[in-house]
Amino acid sequence: MPTLLRIDASAQLEDRSLTRHLTGLFTQSFLAEAPETKVVTRDVGLNPIPAIDHKFIHAAFTPPEEREAWMDERLALSDELVDEVIAADIVVLGAPMYNYGMPTALKGWIDHIARIGRTFSFDLARGDTPIEPILSGKQLVVLSSRGEFGFEPGGVRAHLNALDPALAACAHYFGVAQAGIDTIAIEYQEFKDARHDASVESAETRTRELAAKLAGAAAQAA
Repeated sequence: MPTLLRIDASAQLEDRSLTRHLTGLFTQSFLAEAPETKVVTRDVGLNPIPAIDHKFIHAAFTPPEEREAWMDERLALSDELVDEVIAADIVVLGAPMYNYGMPTALKGWIDHIARIGRTFSFDLARGDTPIEPILSGKQLVVLSSRGEFGFEPGGVRAHLNALDPALAACAHYFGVAQAGIDTIAIEYQEFKDARHDASVESAETRTRELAAKLAGAAAQAA
């Protein structure tokens, strides 16, 4: 039975969030093909993860056998979030582009997922590449919305796109290789014209198709 982890990071409410529309559509389409799928949902946009601080860092970098009780308490939520990623086969991110980058809520979630000893190891014996992912074999689906357009590689605003590269850089914390990332984005949101309508329609179609494809692959692997 595959497990799908759905993360919504939009600050908008349900009825105004394009990314929640896409993550909901993806989940619905996936379940239509693989109804036995376990779905775990986290809405970090409406229920933000607390920012990490010096206490979190101290606790995270203290070996488990040496931690004090307050350290385990400080890391409890992070451990819960990491456990959800570990259990997932597919991570679906509702990731709107805010000011050309990722929402604060999504960055906060990632900061809790990037955990030494849990999602990556660190060993200076490996020289200049001491970080090594612990997780592997997962898929990442990024469902996004952008107020402008042309953020794809070679696009007129590709140089402004700080969202997609950041997610790709952090994907190894989720156990995702670069080839395991699929991104679908709605554009022209601020223009609210026919181009936006067409972009929404295209994103909906691609989301349904991707969900069916990944659900089929999951069924074959089961």
